[in-house]
Parts: sequence; structure tokens; C-alpha cells
Amino acid sequence: MRLTELNWECLLHIFSFLDKSSRKSLAQTCRRLLRVFRDPSLWPLLHFRSLAELTKGNFVLGPALRHLSICWHSSQVKVCNVEDWMKNDLQRNICSLHEHVVNDFLLHVSNRCLSLQSLKLSGCGHVTDDSIMLLLKSCPCLRSLQLENCVLITDRTLEAVTLHAASLQTLHVDFCRNITAAGVQQVRKMRPSLTLNAERSANMIPDKRPGGWALEKGLKRVLWH
Repeated sequence: MRLTELNWECLLHIFSFLDKSSRKSLAQTCRRLLRVFRDPSLWPLLHFRSLAELTKGNFVLGPALRHLSICWHSSQVKVCNVEDWMKNDLQRNICSLHEHVVNDFLLHVSNRCLSLQSLKLSGCGHVTDDSIMLLLKSCPCLRSLQLENCVLITDRTLEAVTLHAASLQTLHVDFCRNITAAGVQQVRKMRPSLTLNAERSANMIPDKRPGGWALEKGLKRVLWH
């Protein structure tokens, strides 16, 4: 019996053992296997180890997605972590090639993956509060959010958690240098049942714009009113 003569359930089962690239290669052999590849039920979990993988098209982003992680540990992460106003031309050129990739991808997730239950972002130095806030509003089933070494994330994300993430049970904001101790304390006050971890975040030196103002941390700012 040929592979393509197997029933749909068997084909899905076979595909489930393959990684993203192998699934894509197999899908290119015939139209029936391409349809299997495009079945949303095959894609409840996506894990990316580089930003380049987000643009390869060897996966399907759909309503079946439950668990998503983007863990980038390239040496370029160090470049992303440099404060924007301190970057040289070479560093800016490097960042320009990928600075919108994660935010654009999360926009698609917010539009298509409303049943997302867990999200982990590590080393995504250009991901913004706005992207996380939109995702929290769009994905009411989200139960776990882990942000590690995401330097642009500030207390605005913590505020959004208290306002829009009723189902969230676990929140990690580790090594996010623009998270403040006051923001962490506010979350613990407003969401005492939430498991919150902020390793090193509130103790790191925040970004400072020229003139000495800390990013999102003006001394006169009243936290969340």
C-alpha cells in the first residue's frame, strides 16, 4: 500500500512524528500530503529556535495552536539588547533585518490563534508591550506567559496582565531590565493567585534616554493610577 492510500487519520499520525522541515518536504511530494500538512489540527505546538524560522513557511499558524515558544539564543541577541540610542551603524543595520519579525508574527497569532494557552519568548529584544497587550486581549485562554531577556518589555505589560489576562496562572518576566519592583508588587497585589516570577528584572539597570530619564520610569509617574 502506498503512503497516499492511507486514511486521513493515519497520515496525520505519521506527520505528527516529523519536525517542521520534514513535514514540509513530505508535503511537497503530492497534493494529498500537502492537504495533510495544511490541516490545522496537526499544529497545536510550535517551537522556534531562530527568528529566521518564523518566515520559512514550513508550518501552519491556525486555531489549533495551543503552545508557542520563540527562544532565540544567537549572538545577535546581544546586539538587540543594546539601547537604541547607543547602537552604532553596524548594529542598527543588523537589527533592521529582523526588528519587526516577532511583533509581526505575534500580530498573526493574535488574529488566528485565539485558543493559545502558553507563550514563551526568550531573547526577543524587539518585542514590544503593544504586541503582548494585543495578544493578551485576543487570547482569553492564555494560562502561561514567559518573557525572558525581552528588553523592551515594561510595566505596561504587567498592567495589561491585571486588566486583560483573567485566565493567566503563570507569569515570568525574567531578565527584563525595564520591569520595575513597583510593577511587580502591583501585580502581586491585584492578582495574588497568579504565580509570578521576575528573576533579576527589578534589580537590573533600566534603559536611560539621553538626559537621564529611565525608559517608562519617570520618577513622577504614578503607577497605574
